[in-house]
Amino acid sequence: MATTSAPQGATATSSPARLTGRLGVGAVVFMVVAAAAPLTVVAGAVPIGIANGNGAGYPMMFAVSAVVLALFAAGFTAMARHVPNAGAFYSYVGVGLGRGAGLGSALVALISYVTVQGAVYAYLGYATGELVASWTGLSLPWWAWALGGLTATGLLGYRRIELSGRVLGVLLLAEIGIVLALDAAVLVRGGAADGPAGMSTALFEPAQLLSGSPGLGLMFAIAGFIGFEATAVFRDEARRPERTIPVATYVALAVVGVFYTFSAWAVVSAFGDEDAVTAATADPGTMVAVATERYLGGAASDVLQVLLLTSLFAAVLSFHNVLARYAFSLARARVLPAAAGASHARHGSPHVASLATSLVGAAVLVVCAVAGLDPVLQVFTWLSGIATVGIIALMLLTCIAVIVFFRRTRADRRLWHTLLAPSLGLLGLAGALALVVVNLPLLMGGSVALGVGAGVLLLAALGAGWVLAAARPAAAAELLLTPRAEGAPRI
Repeated sequence: MATTSAPQGATATSSPARLTGRLGVGAVVFMVVAAAAPLTVVAGAVPIGIANGNGAGYPMMFAVSAVVLALFAAGFTAMARHVPNAGAFYSYVGVGLGRGAGLGSALVALISYVTVQGAVYAYLGYATGELVASWTGLSLPWWAWALGGLTATGLLGYRRIELSGRVLGVLLLAEIGIVLALDAAVLVRGGAADGPAGMSTALFEPAQLLSGSPGLGLMFAIAGFIGFEATAVFRDEARRPERTIPVATYVALAVVGVFYTFSAWAVVSAFGDEDAVTAATADPGTMVAVATERYLGGAASDVLQVLLLTSLFAAVLSFHNVLARYAFSLARARVLPAAAGASHARHGSPHVASLATSLVGAAVLVVCAVAGLDPVLQVFTWLSGIATVGIIALMLLTCIAVIVFFRRTRADRRLWHTLLAPSLGLLGLAGALALVVVNLPLLMGGSVALGVGAGVLLLAALGAGWVLAAARPAAAAELLLTPRAEGAPRI
């Protein structure tokens, strides 16, 4: 079982032994759903999925993705009860598959969350600059706005986690509210197609579901869920974590899955099956704004643009908190420098890890700006492509670790949670990972070289875990201490 001893160099008097907080199910759900950026997915990913995936049948891909991830969540939450460590992926993989695999997963997780954070910062900077310029005429480079967002994120991340939770709660309710208002308006006024209320029926028709490129559709859909799996990193700051974390994981997945499926269906219905594909192909960036103006008016369309910025800010704040807690956990496990394992005496936050996270984010933005990269076509697409592959691969490894762990220890004898669901989730995630890898050049802006390079980077990080385990025997040594069933022999 994971230990909670202080890392070398840290003292009990200088900081609390662990992070502290009183997060309930709702606060944790806000954290991880905000990372999924619901409005950004509906306004950005849905039109792209319709245009490049399976057309009007694309909304069903969100439901398929939610089922696959629910199978993953069954084993993930079962494991959470037996590994009381806020390291999540790396802890679970390490306890199940060994210290080398665990440390390799930790490195992949760090790369994945650093890159997705950088991707969202770039998009936030671009979107803010475009909106401010259109409304006021003030023109600043994208990276200036991105660094402004990073500063605000860093200030919130430094303080007690409940403050971030309250901010995320307000922003999340606002962005979900505008989309639900659009959904309701389409339902009340009816869609553009012929038939009952003009609502789309494509998502119920097998021919539509399998038309176009359903593999690409599934790839874009499952990428929209990234962030929901981060519930476990808030374990130390949750009330009754053995209950809060599993419940929050299922609630977050259900909320995101239903919201995405229903909202994507409403967007398709607002145009009609054929015209939705035409609109998404012609200009995916304005499709949802056009639907909002048509059903709710011009003022609502302007509000949507503002809330898109708050959606991006909420996402990057959530990813900042996740990354800081990964770094904190790895520092306490003697993988990263011990200083990052300190928690603030008053805020109970990983303040040093949070500052380091901000500095790394700033460095990424500066490098991209100096290189003259486009914030959307290059920075966002390249970095989000790396993160998508990395996080799906980590979920797949976690499924394998869950199966191995429970077969070895018999710490939980529920067949569905410990074998059947993780096995089915493993198959689904393997298929999704194969689709993402094959189409990685598309996620990386069409560059085969960049796609191959991203894959090599993640594989090298995973392999480096075994090198690190051999070189530093004390690193993550708690992964060797696993729970066992009552009366079962230790293996």
